[in-house]
Amino acid sequence: MAMTVGSGGDEDEVVSAINTTPLVDVMLVLLIIFLITIPVVTTSIPVQLPKERVEIRETKPENVIISVDPQGNVFWYDVKMNTPRDLIDRLKRVSNIKPQPEVQIRGDMTAKYNGVGKVLYACQVAGIVKVAFITEPPPLGG
Repeated sequence: MAMTVGSGGDEDEVVSAINTTPLVDVMLVLLIIFLITIPVVTTSIPVQLPKERVEIRETKPENVIISVDPQGNVFWYDVKMNTPRDLIDRLKRVSNIKPQPEVQIRGDMTAKYNGVGKVLYACQVAGIVKVAFITEPPPLGG
């Protein structure tokens, strides 16, 4: 803090001024630090985000393809499964084959999750180890 006594005019007048430049510099540095650290603090829940990758899959004749249409109907290749029990029985027979074939699920994009969930549950009950989802790649250039 500086205090200057005026040199002209009234000799008794005291002029006092505070140099605020260092104060502004410190405030700007603190502002930058807060702007950098706030995004790190707000996303504090540790999660592993999925990584998208293109994987070329080979369709083998022993693979089982199960389809789910928009209404939630389940099909074993082209044969409609009337009850979840029918699907579980077929999957149990497949699960005994050595090596166990992969079950590939083709779920319609507009289908509700309930149909696909029934297929996943049936695979779990039957003891199927490998389950995959068949998707279409996005169009090129978009």
